Amino acid sequence: MHRKHLLLIAALFLSPLRFFAADESVPAATRVHSLKITILSTMLADGKELGEWGFAALVEADGHRILFDTGAHSDVVLKNALTLGLDLSTVPDVILSHNHGDHVGGLLTLRQSVVDKTPHALSRVHVGEGIFSHRTSFNPNIEDNPLILIKPEYEKTGGVFIVYDKPTQLFPGVWLTGPIPRKYPEKNWGTNGKVQTLAGMVDDTIPEDQALIINTDKGLVALLGCGHAGVVNTLDYARTIVRPALFYAVIGGFHLFSASEPTLKWTAEKLSEFSIENLSAAHCTGIESTYQLRAALGLDRQHAVVTAVGSTFELSKGLDPRVIAK
Repeated sequence: MHRKHLLLIAALFLSPLRFFAADESVPAATRVHSLKITILSTMLADGKELGEWGFAALVEADGHRILFDTGAHSDVVLKNALTLGLDLSTVPDVILSHNHGDHVGGLLTLRQSVVDKTPHALSRVHVGEGIFSHRTSFNPNIEDNPLILIKPEYEKTGGVFIVYDKPTQLFPGVWLTGPIPRKYPEKNWGTNGKVQTLAGMVDDTIPEDQALIINTDKGLVALLGCGHAGVVNTLDYARTIVRPALFYAVIGGFHLFSASEPTLKWTAEKLSEFSIENLSAAHCTGIESTYQLRAALGLDRQHAVVTAVGSTFELSKGLDPRVIAK
C-alpha cells in the first residue's frame, strides 16, 4: 500500500472526530430501541450511595455507553458507580452540559481511575462552544471556570475535548443539542457571573449549555444537566432538531429550586404542551418545584419523581425512583 494511503488511514484512526461527526448516511428519524439511564449524582440518596449538590448520569443506548456530567466532588461519582456495580471502564465518552463545578468536578478523578488499565475509557469529552471561556463571579480577579484548570490536566492523560457549535447525532438516534437558542426568556442562571466575549466581560448566561436527546419509538427522551438554557427552550429546540414528537421522559436538573410562583406556573403551562409521560427531576429542580410540576402536568407518583442516586429510567420499564423517592 502506498505510504500516503497508510498515513491517511492512520490519521482517520487516531482522530476522535471520526466517531462523532454527524453521519449523513444515518436517517434523522433513526430510533433507539434499548435505553437505560442511571443517576450517579444528585442530592437525594439512600442505601450506601452519596448525595451531593451535583449531577451525573450513565446513559446506555443500544450498546453505546455515555457518562453525562461528572458530579461536584472529585470522588462521589466514582464511589457511587462502585456501590451500584457499574463499570465505567467500558464508557468511552463523557458529555459535559456546561462549565459549572457541580457538573465537572469528578472528571479528572474518573479519568485517572481507568486510564492505566483502559486508556480509551472516559477519553472523549463532548462540550458546547464557549465552555472554556474566562469567567468571574463575586471577585473579578479570580478565575471562576474550573474547566480552565482541569483541561490541561485531563489532556495530559491522553483525553480529548470535542467542541460543538450545533446539534450532532452522536450515534443513531442519540443527539447532542450543542448550545441551545433562548427562544423564551427563562433566565435560568445566576446574576453575579461574568464571561469573557469578543465584546468584553458580559453577564454569563451559560451560553454553552447543552442537553442529550434520545429518539425512541415511544417519543423523545431528554436528559438535562441544569437546564440553564431553560427546560422549555431545551424541549422546544429538541423538537426542531430531531422530530416534533411527545416527550416520553424528561430527566435531570431544570434549575427551578428558587423559581417564583409565576415562573413555576408559566413553566408548567409550557411543559404541558410537550405531552410529558415521565418526569425525573434531579439536582437544581427543587423538591417543591417538582411536586408542583407533577400536579400541573397531571402525572402521578409513578410517573413523576424527585430523582435519587441510583434511580433509573428504562425505555421498557419506565421510572424506578428507589425506596426514598417512591
